[in-house]
Amino acid sequence: MRKTIDVGGRARTMTIVGATAADRPRDLLLVLHGSRQQGESHRAFTGRMYDGFAADGGAVVAYLDGHRGNWNDARRQSSFPARLDDIDDVGFVRAAIASLVDSHGIDPTRVFAVGYSNGGQMVMRLVHEVPELLAGATVIAATMPAAEDFLAADALAVPMPMLLVHGTSDPIVPFGGGPMKRWAERAFKVGGTALSAPDTAAYFARRNGIAAAPTTARRGTGKVWTEQVDHAEPGHAPVRFLAVHGAGHTVPGPKRGPFVIGRTERSWSMADEIATFFGVRTRAASGSR
Repeated sequence: MRKTIDVGGRARTMTIVGATAADRPRDLLLVLHGSRQQGESHRAFTGRMYDGFAADGGAVVAYLDGHRGNWNDARRQSSFPARLDDIDDVGFVRAAIASLVDSHGIDPTRVFAVGYSNGGQMVMRLVHEVPELLAGATVIAATMPAAEDFLAADALAVPMPMLLVHGTSDPIVPFGGGPMKRWAERAFKVGGTALSAPDTAAYFARRNGIAAAPTTARRGTGKVWTEQVDHAEPGHAPVRFLAVHGAGHTVPGPKRGPFVIGRTERSWSMADEIATFFGVRTRAASGSR
């Protein structure tokens, strides 16, 4: 279903998958699309794999729509309309959660955000500014901006489980950090420098108070394979980083991304990884609790 809510006098929209009636509080997955997408196009781009969370009356999935195809993700040198118009996307996320708590029986302590590319940048802003809204966050194909290029108001660091995924052959957001290529800066109206993908994971591990060295495991043996890096320590919220070797600016799952953005990891899916890592509840997985 489509839903429109008012945020500071501006109409904001989202696509919701999941029934309104519920016999128990349910988890909510907020999905934030990439640049030049909207909620429905990102839903198609990912092969609708997140819709499975809503099967059999399980969790609820909300695909939020950015402003003219983008999110105000707090990168200083971005020049797309959401940034230039100072769109209140933090307020939109807050209002969306409140609305879905009322209409879909969401447990407000069980809200998870997943963002791809520009949406991933927006999720990192949420982690810094409104961590109290989220039980966990997933960032795909996005890296932490350098401190001087990040305008988010940093609240007191709140430990939060984090899942980060990045292709080593990403042609748009460099796995190794630094500035984006000039063509990408012009095409997507962004700028500034960023941490590498591994350093982004280490940054969030430090925010969670993790001092222990990470552990590493390999998945797969083909042209595209995944290196799983776990930052974990007893008593601290974990950070998992999945470096997808040979993959591009893509989302692991059932649908291949366009050739121009690189290979897609298809031996596992983001939906399954999110369900396992965060323990997102679905009726099929957790019975009638």
